[in-house]
Amino acid sequence: MTQRTTLFGFAPGTETARAAEIVRLGVQADRSGLDLFSTSDHPYYGQRLDAYSTLGFVLGATSGIAGLANVTNLPSRPAPVLARAVTSLSALSGGRIVLGIGAGGFWDEIERFGRPRLGPGQAVRALQEAITVVRALSGGGEPVTFQGEFSTIREIEPADVPTPQIWTGSLGERSLAVTGRLADGWIPGHASDWVSRRYLDSRPLVDRAAAEAGRDPSEVATVFNLPGRITSAALDRTRDPDGRWIGGSVRQWVEELTGAVLEHGAAGFIHFATDGGPLDVALGRWAEEVVPAVRENLAKA
Repeated sequence: MTQRTTLFGFAPGTETARAAEIVRLGVQADRSGLDLFSTSDHPYYGQRLDAYSTLGFVLGATSGIAGLANVTNLPSRPAPVLARAVTSLSALSGGRIVLGIGAGGFWDEIERFGRPRLGPGQAVRALQEAITVVRALSGGGEPVTFQGEFSTIREIEPADVPTPQIWTGSLGERSLAVTGRLADGWIPGHASDWVSRRYLDSRPLVDRAAAEAGRDPSEVATVFNLPGRITSAALDRTRDPDGRWIGGSVRQWVEELTGAVLEHGAAGFIHFATDGGPLDVALGRWAEEVVPAVRENLAKA
């Protein structure tokens, strides 16, 4: 069984009008001891910051936190160029980068952005190929030649930096199988948590593909995107009628997340504040009240 430290992250948003605040929140998250700064990747929206520009800026202003594009919009970023971006950020930050990657979902917007629309099977094959290319172009070694369906490279020197962790945002059966075979982590789509039907139905597909590839399924971490509000008083119900987590008091969060790790194998959580209040306050409660208490519980377990 692979043992790992539980990761805690924060996602402050991507609006261009809030650029300075987003960087400031990244610095606050770093100083508060969080593990991950998360940003989404939707380059077809003019009022959102580019994911990799944002990560570079935040990593340059911090010293401990890792950056994550949650998740990279692969159809808009050719795999060899993505490999160079990620390995460069790794070299510049001392390894503080995780490659989150997805096959693509907003195909109308992607097509308007000038990238070809891929069918479901093509998109999954492109995802698998991109993971292969990124791994080939990192970790040093001899020049790489690769002839693929979507990328062709000839005698390209790999970056002499360690291969980054690669997490997918897979949804469908075929992309979940790619995750099990090739990825280091999985971020369940649509902010599905550990009691959701989507997670309960999907994780066995990841595990089966990992086992068929000769891997220990526990090598594939599950890191959850987790929206919710942290309230001053306990809530009567911490989940909505559909069973989705909505939040609660610090104590309710701590109990829920501790159970998610110990009982459901959660490897990490990325918090998205939903209470509409100041994000620095939400970040403070998450990083300075919830996270330390969960870490303390896990250390005692």
